[in-house]
Amino acid sequence: MIEWITSPGLTGFRDAENWMEARVAAILDGSANECIWLVEHPPLYTAGTSAKAQDLTDPDRFDVFATKRGGQYTYHGPGQRVAYVMLDVGARGRDVRRFVQELEAWVIATLAQFNITGELRDGRVGVWVTRPDKPQTITGQPAEDKIAAIGIRLRKWVSYHGISINVEPDLNHFTGIVPCGISQHGVTSLVDLGLPVMMEDLDLALRQSFQDTFGEAPEPI
Repeated sequence: MIEWITSPGLTGFRDAENWMEARVAAILDGSANECIWLVEHPPLYTAGTSAKAQDLTDPDRFDVFATKRGGQYTYHGPGQRVAYVMLDVGARGRDVRRFVQELEAWVIATLAQFNITGELRDGRVGVWVTRPDKPQTITGQPAEDKIAAIGIRLRKWVSYHGISINVEPDLNHFTGIVPCGISQHGVTSLVDLGLPVMMEDLDLALRQSFQDTFGEAPEPI
């Protein structure tokens, strides 16, 4: 069985990292089940293993945390749902690329429940939405905004870190970084797209979509 945990209030980032690492260790030694942990963080920036110093444009704005996950700079804060995924990728086929694709599919299926078409783009991590309501880019292409980020790490084939979906964060907080190293596109949220979605609505959609994407927890191998 996969345990789902939802933490109220705001969870400190280092506290979250320490909890995840302890849970991964417990999954590895067989004393705990796989886990999806839903949290919100206070405003902060995180730097993945590929982060570039020049992409932190306002270093004194919020606390900045170096992390072991893949990717570059991301923002976390109130109004953004972070779903930390501690899953046995070893028992799920030992295919990291497929696992990331499943995370992407999970986000897209969740957004579809709100009639939002989430899309992937070559060379750009995360999930994107087309914005026909905004001016076209200088190349004449439709504007696109990022609505969800993905970044994971594996320890002996058990994942941690995970995904974040913007429900109603302060989008101005993203201006202190170049999100995921991409400067030519913007950031959006469910509420910014005109949908009066509550965090509880998204949590329910995440649970409903997870089963369809990942299925039941596998037997350890």
